[in-house]
Order: sequence, then C-alpha cells, then structure tokens
Amino acid sequence: MTDFCQCSAEAGSATCAYPILPREAIVCPTNGKVGKLVDTQIVKSMLDLPLRELHSGQYYFCKESDCPTVYYNADGQRFTESNLRERVYQKNPADDTVKVCYCFQHTSASIREELNSTRTTTVITSITDGIQRELCACDIRNPQGSCCLGNVNALLKRIKQELSTKNQT
Repeated sequence: MTDFCQCSAEAGSATCAYPILPREAIVCPTNGKVGKLVDTQIVKSMLDLPLRELHSGQYYFCKESDCPTVYYNADGQRFTESNLRERVYQKNPADDTVKVCYCFQHTSASIREELNSTRTTTVITSITDGIQRELCACDIRNPQGSCCLGNVNALLKRIKQELSTKNQT
C-alpha cells in the first residue's frame, strides 16, 4: 500500500509514492493491551492538570473498563480518570450518570428513561441532526477522541435487551 505526497500533478503520483510502514503497537502500561491513538488535543482538553505535566509525543486511549488508565504514551506516562475533567463512559459502562454522548449530554439514564416512558428513543436522530448541523465536537469532547454513535448504538442494544428480558418475566 502506498500514500502519496503533495507533489504537483506534472510530477506524477508514481514519482512521489512512498510505502506506509506499520506503526509500532504501543500497549497500555497497566494492562498490556493496545490502545487507540488519539490526537494530543483531546488529552489536553480532558486533563484537569497543568499542561506542563504533559510529555511530548503521541497518546493512546485505553478503553478497557477494568483498567484505570485512560491515556498513556510510549514513555510510560499515564493518566487515570482522577486526572480528567470528565468521567469516561468506557471506564464506567454500568454507571447511568456517566455521559455516553459528551456533545449533547446523553447518559444511560436519560436514554433508558426515554425508552421506558415512550418505548422509543430519539437519541440517534438527535445526535445525527447535531452532527449534520456541525454542532458535534467529539474530537475534543469525547475522551476517546471520536464519534460516540458506536457507543450509543451498543448501549441502546443493551438497554433494549434488558427491557425485553425484564418484560418477559
């Protein structure tokens, strides 16, 4: 696989092609699992510490709920929820008060409440509308540094399953 530089069209893309080398997997120093590379901007925006404590280099997000580390880098620096401005959904998936959508303030409790009272939910439509209106800022508000819709859809599936099981008994 190749990627191309920003050479002029006259140079021809084959002239500037260079191979993409696989990135070295950087594992969480706490649990040994590979995390997701995140933009340093999200780490800066989430930290509740002086930013001079942030080392240079790339940071990774550890999504594992049984691991206290949220962000870490290759030199072993790590941050836990106690270092952050927000609680992290992936670290607390069973806590109904933790936001699953940081831009529009949806929690498990708010989604569950809407499903219980109306037997439907507008959460996906609401988030999608916000994205289309360019009101979404998951890249700097969501601790994972990316869109929440995957988390919201998984949560909806779990809540609907819980409600279905509850209604069968």
